[in-house]
Amino acid sequence: MAIILSIFAIGQLITGAASTAVGSLSADFPVDAVKIPVNSEIDVHGWLAPGVAGSGTVLLVHSMRSNRLEMLSRARFLYERGIGVLMIDLQAHGESPGKRITFGARESESVDAAVAFLHQSFPYERKAAIGVSLGAAAIVLAKKPLNLDAIILESLHPTIEEAVENRLKLHFGKYGSKLLPVVLSQLSFYLDIPSSELSPISRINDLNTPLLLIVGTDDAHTTLSESERLFLAAREPKDIWIIPGAGHFNMHSYAGKEYEQRVLSFLSPYLFSNN
Repeated sequence: MAIILSIFAIGQLITGAASTAVGSLSADFPVDAVKIPVNSEIDVHGWLAPGVAGSGTVLLVHSMRSNRLEMLSRARFLYERGIGVLMIDLQAHGESPGKRITFGARESESVDAAVAFLHQSFPYERKAAIGVSLGAAAIVLAKKPLNLDAIILESLHPTIEEAVENRLKLHFGKYGSKLLPVVLSQLSFYLDIPSSELSPISRINDLNTPLLLIVGTDDAHTTLSESERLFLAAREPKDIWIIPGAGHFNMHSYAGKEYEQRVLSFLSPYLFSNN
């Protein structure tokens, strides 16, 4: 009975808000706390660090059940190169309000508001975004085209069905696939969002923006073959970086300086106004 109850509690557990206090940063990385209105109920909380004029700005979007602190190491190396950075807490994460995690659907509204904020605050700067897992899905599932000059997506799943099944297999082994219909029905109940609206592979071709997809060979949450399908579905110009041995998190921590070199090499032609 306990096992059955725990199975039926999965939907409540994985969609529940991941609210946390983020705290403040040390003086060596000065940021401004910002609140970006999304609607009458939600303000996206974040940190903004303006860069050197002409070097562009980058929106950094964290993974599921995380917050803006996850993106801090990326923000630091970008800022050291003069690039401005905006780190946000997606809705229902960190200090941003929200009742449910929606696998990119309502989180995409947070991304849309953040991009609009950057255009209003830095009208003459070029702009890019880096999203990880849920953050990547929120970028792809934006309901209207994002006015960005470049996009980097890390560890992105192609469909909600595959994302859930892979995670069930990790927790329940060979029985995980048998639980998929039960969990998907729970998600439908809690979120009231069709699964068709939660599949990045059906929307990635809408990105009319230079794209870099970063994936790991050992990612059990999103397999390499799933990532390759995503890449094939995206439009040009696009590139893919497959990192040997990397899992689902955290690509910067795993690849270190090579990550920084690859990301800067990709972003520089699209961000720096003197290029």
